[in-house]
Amino acid sequence: MIDFLQMVVSGVAVGSSYALMGLAMVIIYKTSEVPNFAQGEMALVTSFITMMLLTTFGYPVWLAFCLALVFAAFLGAFLEFAVLRRAKNPNILGTIVITIGLEMVLLGLVSWKFGAEQKTMPFPIGPYDSFIIGDIFIAKLEVLTLVSALLLMTLLFFFFKYTRLGLAMKATQQNAVAAKIVGIRTNRIMMMTWAISSVVGATAGLLISPVIMHPFMMWDPMLKGFAAAVMGGMTSLPGAVAAAYLLGIIENLFGGYVSIEFKSVVAFAIIVLVLCFKPSGLFARHYVKKV
Repeated sequence: MIDFLQMVVSGVAVGSSYALMGLAMVIIYKTSEVPNFAQGEMALVTSFITMMLLTTFGYPVWLAFCLALVFAAFLGAFLEFAVLRRAKNPNILGTIVITIGLEMVLLGLVSWKFGAEQKTMPFPIGPYDSFIIGDIFIAKLEVLTLVSALLLMTLLFFFFKYTRLGLAMKATQQNAVAAKIVGIRTNRIMMMTWAISSVVGATAGLLISPVIMHPFMMWDPMLKGFAAAVMGGMTSLPGAVAAAYLLGIIENLFGGYVSIEFKSVVAFAIIVLVLCFKPSGLFARHYVKKV
């Protein structure tokens, strides 16, 4: 029983990083209906910039992290303005290929600048600092990630539901032409969407960095975050978060009771099953686009 509870707790903890990446992908998808596969590498660049601010320039942690999130917002806005917006009438497949290309470019830049070896991110909470409740170990960094994911999900829920910018993003997703007619600046909305999404993804990267830091560190969280977003519904923020935690628990239980070697296969098997039986996701409502 103790082993089961420990695996569930660990699954919730790892699900928090999946939740942040899932949130970041849903934010862009809610506006453009295109998954951003460069999301992980955008967070990767921000994490390495943060490490440089801490180790090379000696900035305090709180200031380096604040500057990193500002950088993440500018990076997201820049990529949308300089790359995505310049594409001439791309279809969905073309836009997905562009995001994959951005992923490769950003990964190459980080590998070239910082090298491929393991790095260490200075952080006040160590990866092995933990609470002990009975026989259950809970890492402090995992608790921080959990709190960050739930806080961001709550803020984003109210943002999309009650703010003018959030409503404009939803209108742009429904029908960009109609949104333009009623005065919504859809290009500006897309830029803001990429900026917000980049900040959410960068938060995941900054919380993963104290545990593991190398150029490929965001591949697994990004793919699992995408799996959670598909499982929960690509337009549902609470659904993506709930699915991320469910995925983390299922993945850990599978690794503990079945086979650790095939642990990563679980996420993609779930994607196949969800797309076969409930294409809109477990927590999202199917909608018809207005024309």
